[in-house]
This record gives sequence, C-alpha cells and structure tokens, in this order.
Amino acid sequence: MIIRSKAPLRLGLAGGGTDVSPYSDIYGGAILNATINMFAYTTIDPSEDGRIVFEAPDRNSRESCASQPLLDPEGFFLLHKGVYNRIVKDFVHKPLSFRISSYVDAPPGSGLGTSSTLVVSILGAFVEWLKLPLGEYDIARLAYEIEREDLGMSGGKQDQYAATFGGFNFMEFHGENVIVNPLRIREKYADELAHNLVLYYTDTSHVSARIIEEQQRNVRAKHTVSIEAMHKLKEQSVQMKEALLRGNTDRIGDILDFGWRYKKQMADSITNPHIDSIYEAARQAGATGGKISGAGGGGFMFFYCPGVTRYAVVEALKPFGGKAKRYEFINEGLKTWTI
Repeated sequence: MIIRSKAPLRLGLAGGGTDVSPYSDIYGGAILNATINMFAYTTIDPSEDGRIVFEAPDRNSRESCASQPLLDPEGFFLLHKGVYNRIVKDFVHKPLSFRISSYVDAPPGSGLGTSSTLVVSILGAFVEWLKLPLGEYDIARLAYEIEREDLGMSGGKQDQYAATFGGFNFMEFHGENVIVNPLRIREKYADELAHNLVLYYTDTSHVSARIIEEQQRNVRAKHTVSIEAMHKLKEQSVQMKEALLRGNTDRIGDILDFGWRYKKQMADSITNPHIDSIYEAARQAGATGGKISGAGGGGFMFFYCPGVTRYAVVEALKPFGGKAKRYEFINEGLKTWTI
C-alpha cells in the first residue's frame, strides 16, 4: 500500500500581509489568491520495521530514526516531524512506522507558500492513510496550528487554506475565524490573466519569518504608516475581486501597482535595490504593474503585461539573471489517493 498526496502552490494576487496576526486580530484581513499547477507532493509507504525514514529527493536529503511517539522537531525535516507529532498526539496515540518522501516544485523562500503547502500535503497523506475524519477547514486549520503554534514559525493564515481549497478564493480573516469565499471566475478571464501575468523567478530567496516579524512589530508599535498600508492592501483585495469577476482584466496591472506601492511600506525588508530595478525594467518594457510574491525580499515576482507586451517584458528581465516560468491556474486543492 502506498499513500500519495499533492497540494498546489499559490499566487497571492492582493491583500498580502493582512492575514498576519496581530493585524488580522485587530482590524480583520482580506486576501485574494489563486492556485497554480505547481505542487508539493508527499508519498507515505507504511512499514513494520520500527523505523521512520524521511526523504526529500528535491533537496537530496534523507534522515531516519527509531519509531517513537514524539520526535524532536528540528533539522531539515522539521515540518514533517511537526505533522507526525500532532497526528500521534491528537489521533493515533501510538508510534507509527513508515517511509515518507516529499517533493516541491519550487524552492524554499520562493514566495509561493511552499512551506505551508508542504505541511498541507504531508497532513493530507496522513489523513488519507489513517482515514481521519477531517474536512477542508479542519485540515487547513490544523496545518496552521502545526506551523504557527507547535513549531513557532512566523507567518500568516492564507497559504494553508489556499493549498487545501484550491482555485480563486477571496479569504477573510477575523481573529481565529477564517472564511474562504470561492470565486467563480469565468474561464476566459482566468486564461487571459495567466497569459498576461508573467511569473518571474529572481533566482534569490528570502526568509519570510524575518520580514513578517518586522511587520508584526510595526503593528504592535502602532506604526501609522505600516498600518495604513495594510488598510490599503485590504482595499486592494476588494478591487481585485471586482476586476476578476467582471472581467476587467486590464485594470489588474494598476491594481497590482497600487498594492505594491503600499506593500513596501509594511516593512523595510520587503524590497531592495535589485527588486526595485527588476520592477522598473518590467514597467519600462510594458508591464502596467506587479509585485513580489509572498512576504518579499526575494523569490518570485509577477507582472501584468497587457496585449502582447509579455514577450518584451520577459526579454527585458533576462539581464537580471532570473527566469520567467509558464504556469496555469487550477481549481483543485489538496488531492489524496491510495495505491
């Protein structure tokens, strides 16, 4: 018996950062995101040899240990161990023996929600294997608790829900409450968005926790500029929702540019001269707006390029050493199956 799962990565189109506590607790947050055909994969092969084996072929990493009810959550397989510990504690109450292998289509720190999506994928595989009675909200919430509470990793709430539900979603955050509103975007509008939205990997990475912690400090310190910027990003998510539902796709560049100007005010480390140069080069080549994906500081950026300007934009970005990546939007979230 082999158990498999896959969960999609996401593009945060608007409202990024307003899902992070304490802002979302005090003011409420709103995000619009969409999943793409890049995934985090997990395979579990149950065994009876009293061992647990962790493998990540994409990172050329492997670790094994004796099966036990609680693993020390450290090292490269921190996320895997965090999920295992919670599964044993909350559901099976005994050690498990298995080999687990994971693979992610994007590198860590890429800004596509890789860590949270991997947690959802790992958790989904355990749910499939052990036939746990967990629905979509349960899985997303548990993934969030494992990352933020059990492992103490800084971050927001959107990624776990995007990976679990999939598709275009307008998400609302009010303290501990999360509401996922699926959007019925017409197929031709989603196709137009994918055609015009250039996804560009800067060939750099970031440590999102540091940026998010700076953002959190600004809110706790009642830093007016940062808080007002987050208010504007919340407005941006509503603007993006209306543009996509109405098919006003050529407004999207301006909406992205509006959000990027305010996102940079949330924390100093969100951008740097290299990122600013890439953004300006894309604008000069025909992009009407864009942003960095995720917390900022590196990873993927994307730019809205109306008409056929995407080709000029891709060419203009070549000197910066990164790479444009083709993708499609998808509507499916977490999938699990047993062979």
